[in-house]
Amino acid sequence: MHIPDGYLGPPTSGALYAVMLPLWIAASRIVKKTLRTKQVPLLAIGAAFSFVVMMFNVPIPGGSTGHAVGGVLVAILLGPWAAMIAITVALSIQALLFGDGGITALGANCFNMAVVLPVVGYGVYRLIGHGAPRGSKRRVIAAGIAGYVGIVAASLFAGVEFGLQPFFHHTAEGQALYCPYGIKISVTAMVGEHLLIFGWVEAVVTALVVKYLQKHEPELLGQEERA
Repeated sequence: MHIPDGYLGPPTSGALYAVMLPLWIAASRIVKKTLRTKQVPLLAIGAAFSFVVMMFNVPIPGGSTGHAVGGVLVAILLGPWAAMIAITVALSIQALLFGDGGITALGANCFNMAVVLPVVGYGVYRLIGHGAPRGSKRRVIAAGIAGYVGIVAASLFAGVEFGLQPFFHHTAEGQALYCPYGIKISVTAMVGEHLLIFGWVEAVVTALVVKYLQKHEPELLGQEERA
């Protein structure tokens, strides 16, 4: 799902950086106020976990990739604001040191994977799991569905961002200057593979980790609710 350099026009990249800037500021302030000292290592582990799972990516025709993210799991453990920080750190390291995702597209990648994915997924988790005990099967099912829906939603936004580029940026002859694929092709490619493959990976990973924590570290579940 990483968007490389050269696929988004400057207006799109700039607009998404402008969207992310106040969100990064707000997330930093909220996490600083709500995150307890003993939760800081968990935030670091969440960023590391997201970094590792995103490195196992599979190319998607057209120039992007598909992979799990782990953002919903971090949101379940620490809340969506902390997940935003954790995934932003992972994406920044990947872009700056490993060339995975473009620097000009970092704002877009963070919007898709550090905002849309954990916020949508966390909302689904709370909707389905609301009122259920921490050790219940409904929480595990909610986590799996949340992971699936969150990553598919993020892929939809990425596909739309790709698909709008030929409409916004083209020569007088109609040749695309950035991403050459229209919205039907880009959304089908991005969403299709995440619906069929990567969404299930995200769902299984999220559900299994929640199931494990229910048995071995139940106090970790529900910390975001207290925050």
